Amino acid sequence: MASLLGDVLQDAGYDPEVFTDAELALRTMTDEPPALVITDLKMQGLDGMTLLERMKTLHPSVPVILITAFGSIDVAVEATRKGAFHFITKPFRMKEVLLVVERALQHQRVEAENVRLRREVERRYRFGEIIGKSHLMQQVFGLIERVAATNSSILILGESGTGKELVAKAIHYNSARRDQPFVAVNCSALPEGLLESELFGHVRGAFTGAHANKNGLFVEAPRGTRFLDEIGDMGPALQAKLLRALQEKTVRPVGGNKEIPVQTRIVAATNRDLRREVREGRFREDLFYRLSVIPVRLPALRERPEDIPLLVRHFLHRVSHELSCPEKQVSSDAMRQLMRYPWEGNVRELENVIERAHILTQGDTIESDDLLEELRPAAARPAEPASPTPEPDDLPSLEELERRYIVQVLRHTKGNKEDAARILGIDRRTLYRWRTRHDLDRAIDAER
Repeated sequence: MASLLGDVLQDAGYDPEVFTDAELALRTMTDEPPALVITDLKMQGLDGMTLLERMKTLHPSVPVILITAFGSIDVAVEATRKGAFHFITKPFRMKEVLLVVERALQHQRVEAENVRLRREVERRYRFGEIIGKSHLMQQVFGLIERVAATNSSILILGESGTGKELVAKAIHYNSARRDQPFVAVNCSALPEGLLESELFGHVRGAFTGAHANKNGLFVEAPRGTRFLDEIGDMGPALQAKLLRALQEKTVRPVGGNKEIPVQTRIVAATNRDLRREVREGRFREDLFYRLSVIPVRLPALRERPEDIPLLVRHFLHRVSHELSCPEKQVSSDAMRQLMRYPWEGNVRELENVIERAHILTQGDTIESDDLLEELRPAAARPAEPASPTPEPDDLPSLEELERRYIVQVLRHTKGNKEDAARILGIDRRTLYRWRTRHDLDRAIDAER
């Protein structure tokens, strides 16, 4: 039967290879997958069901057709569940086999084309974790590809939440430094003295608490990439020291008297208008030009609403994977609402809204009513009862509002500092400083 089937396939224009030993066939197909496998179910040694399972492990995309004289619904269901393309029961007509073979190969071609198209879409619309099909984001992707191969300093400009650190990582991991460390430092999260020690290191006895020498981040991995986030918040004294490090390619630890050579690459980022900061004397002009050899501007999310559906699908997939639950969909009305919203917090705000909606929505589809109230159309919001205008003395201070919001987020995350920092859009170390400043632990206990 195997020889006869081989002759029929050859006459039909195929190039079959016939085996009567399943183990030998499997060894032959291990390194070089065939376009299609046709196997009997009942065989001496390795049976057809086991051959099917091993083929699907080795080459998942290769279609497998099972033939047997012992046809039953249960066997057919099991074979299909394990990945068989089709199940043929003896006796059969050769025309039937040829029709199934043609369908299987056509199905394989369609699947291969779908994979190719998906990869092409990902290549065009993604750059690492950065997602976007808009013209603005395609320009950013092209710029990243060009600047990654250089050693020039890069300044990433964009509002908070636009993904500046993702761009910095994309530049690093597409550069010749990809095997070296990528180290991110938030210049607004640390006091200036501590930031200087973090960047350049210190020697023993340089200040109170300096009990041992410490290598700064420039020295620990000198050929890596240093990402200086929120560079616009750096103080004048530290700006001068950073400028000298960039010019001389050496650093001097706090309290030290020796220069240490470094070959690090600087990628800086800020949400401030540094040109205005320079004009107003808050940022050194010479350092600005040193850092902004190649500026990369990230558009705000409201400038590229056509990217929102891509981002929403990405966040839904990620949340469902993290929570090990089915991925939810977004209704067309809800998607339109998401695309109309101005997104002052940019991609980070969108991510938080989608995560919240995915967790709290009870059905399989996120509707407009499942979104945060401020995202809904005005007509869909519940009417608020009129309230008298509060007296100025009754209004809480900005610091009190900040404290209340942080407490609310910490309660929502059940005290998980990492999740709370991500929702707040701040560095974890900043959250620790805020926790001390606002005495948040006592505030949380008081509200329980």
